[in-house]
Amino acid sequence: MKQVNKKFLPAFTLTELLVVLIIIGILVLLALPNLMPLITRAKSTEAQLQLNHVHMLQKSYFYLYSKYSLNLEELGFEQEKLTTEGGKANYLIEITSASTAGFISRATAVVDFDGDGTYNVWEINEIKDLKEVIKD
Repeated sequence: MKQVNKKFLPAFTLTELLVVLIIIGILVLLALPNLMPLITRAKSTEAQLQLNHVHMLQKSYFYLYSKYSLNLEELGFEQEKLTTEGGKANYLIEITSASTAGFISRATAVVDFDGDGTYNVWEINEIKDLKEVIKD
């Protein structure tokens, strides 16, 4: 019979790989609470951008019709599919009030970013006063 020449390749053992994965997991668990506010701030940028866009559309509508609209479709704003429906948007955009004098538009988070039970809410009005109503 032929003798098979066994060559061993230098590699890591399964035990070594598991130890490294456990260490990485522990480091992630330690760092995650410190990163949650940063993640929430980054996602709230979406609300700010969307509300600024609604403000611009409302101003254009006001210059044409001398009133603000209560209907997003009338303005030409199209709500992106929400994450709860399989889309990418984290905020539901709506106009809460509109008249000839002004409007208030609201962006409400559909996801609790930090898991504390509070949903982030932003609002903007006709003078572009953008504020965070409920902090997450």
